[in-house]
Amino acid sequence: MKLIIDTDAGVDDAQAIMLALTHPGVDVLAITTLTGNVHIRQVNPNVLTILEIMKRAVPVYAGIDRPLIAEWEDAAEFHGGDGLGNYRDRPALTQSIEDEHAVLALLRLAREHAGELTLIALGPLTNIAAAVRLDPDFPGRIKQFVFMGGTIAARGNTPTVTAEYNIWTDPEAACITLAAFDDATMLSWETTLAHGFPWDKFNRLCAIDTAGGRFFRAISHESAERLRRIYRRPAYLLPDPLAMAITLRPELIRRSGKFYTTVELSGTHTRGQTVIDYNHMSGRAPNVNVIQALDTDGVYELFVAALSQS
Repeated sequence: MKLIIDTDAGVDDAQAIMLALTHPGVDVLAITTLTGNVHIRQVNPNVLTILEIMKRAVPVYAGIDRPLIAEWEDAAEFHGGDGLGNYRDRPALTQSIEDEHAVLALLRLAREHAGELTLIALGPLTNIAAAVRLDPDFPGRIKQFVFMGGTIAARGNTPTVTAEYNIWTDPEAACITLAAFDDATMLSWETTLAHGFPWDKFNRLCAIDTAGGRFFRAISHESAERLRRIYRRPAYLLPDPLAMAITLRPELIRRSGKFYTTVELSGTHTRGQTVIDYNHMSGRAPNVNVIQALDTDGVYELFVAALSQS
């Protein structure tokens, strides 16, 4: 698999990137960055820190620093002010950001590897939408496009209560992107809520005494405490790692369906909500494979393998 990761480098992004970097048979060709969970000024060093700790060299390209139209609001309350759970033990960085802009790198790599690339978006879809606008043929060159974002039952995690954060942050970009790709795969917020790690499993991962295991424990601590004590969640949530897991191992998908999906841009109470035509009422061709259930035990095995070898 030739993989490109587009990320806003929060805690769960880091966890997902760790899965990709350690998975056999996966060549991470590039990581592209953008503003989302935190500003791109923090996202870039976060990605380089992940690569340093995992002892991997991957080209990193900086992308767009704000949503296309919407006012940006960070998610630092959950991810920490630095985006990595206020991670303190940052190593000296031996890699640097590439000179080429992320959107141009996406277009170039799609031409160089036409029909071979898997593209996974872990944050807002701003970079992807810009690539689509610059080159309408871009989606046709991508073998598989997976994104973490959206809601499947209007149960969101934003001030617009029906919308999920990544889509809500840049609804216009999401609308452009979903209109351009005719076969995207979506891992939603509700699927995240239904497929967390019970706390005993999470604690076992945190006990893995490797560089990767210690990094996982350090960046996850604050978000775990918030989920456990404030939100009283019965499990640790894994939005981006679930999206990465089904990308790396599609056999982990247990239930899905393909439906026409778009994004609400102007609703007073629903801006940023993903609108899914479950009953095929619109007459529009289905364009998104909506993941509804997956094998969480298989995801856990991926984490054990990733953290044990790092």
